[in-house]
Amino acid sequence: MKYTLGELASRTGVPLNNESYSGLEIEAVAPLQSATAGSISFCANPKYKKHLAQSQASAVILNETLADGFNGASLVSKNPYATYAQVAALLSPPDSPDAEIHPTAVIHATAKIGNDCYIGPNTVIEAGAVIEAGCLLVAGVYVGKHSRIGEGSRINANVSIYHGCEIGKRNIIHSAAVIGADGFGFAQDNGKWIKVPQTGGVVTGDDVEVGASTTIDRGAIADTVIEDGVKLDNQIQIAHNVRIGAHTAIAGCSGVAGSTVIGKYCTIAGMCTIVGHIELADHVHVTAMSLITKSIKKPGSYSSGTAFEETTSWRKNSVRFKQLDVISRRLHDLENKT
Repeated sequence: MKYTLGELASRTGVPLNNESYSGLEIEAVAPLQSATAGSISFCANPKYKKHLAQSQASAVILNETLADGFNGASLVSKNPYATYAQVAALLSPPDSPDAEIHPTAVIHATAKIGNDCYIGPNTVIEAGAVIEAGCLLVAGVYVGKHSRIGEGSRINANVSIYHGCEIGKRNIIHSAAVIGADGFGFAQDNGKWIKVPQTGGVVTGDDVEVGASTTIDRGAIADTVIEDGVKLDNQIQIAHNVRIGAHTAIAGCSGVAGSTVIGKYCTIAGMCTIVGHIELADHVHVTAMSLITKSIKKPGSYSSGTAFEETTSWRKNSVRFKQLDVISRRLHDLENKT
């Protein structure tokens, strides 16, 4: 795609630093250091300011501070990275094939397919399922009985959506994700495990994105719920009856155990583990590799993972960590003697 800089300013609602640049043609996004004529870049961090003068980009997206004194063409944004995302989406729209039902797709007679849908090769849509208008099911997608996929959603190759699930509007679900598999529910009986039927479903809100190979388990009785605008990275495990609040984002390889409630506008960094049956308040931010073992009732940033160090030092500190209880008791005894 190709736009003039003036058109990009209008589409994003971000002003140009100088209207004389409005006719510049932009056809790609690029990093500051490797940008060429016809491309647009962005800079939000002052430490990259040194690259501005040498950049060959036709235009740059800047905040007000960096734009001050910059003589080249720029879009002046309060949030350059968000504006960059808008511009990149305009210049590189996702591939959208024409509406079609591929001849190898298997669709039950009672399933309903809306207008302007693309149903790709080897897709299977079971009885009673509903695919709303404008959906794109790329290839090898499985949609179980009585599931619904909301208007304008994109379901990428080899996604499995089990029975009784409801996907909201404009969802993006990436390859090999599994929505609605059984939760990990088993009861002990005389040393043997008895499977507990998982009779709930999965409900996602609008504008949700689910990463590749992420799994969201169906509820044991009530549904597992992913609210509007939630973003899940690749290889995340969401257990049965979890509820994730609107506009929360969770990074890759994290796991959330059953019946946990995560609030709105939270961020969970990579490789975090959150135990079951607890609650996280709105606006909670958990740093990488943290283990959350109890409810968090106040907004803020929380950590438990330890930073790396040289192995020899780590081994010494690991030994000292195991001695903390003994050292604490000795200190307590000494304080009582003084």
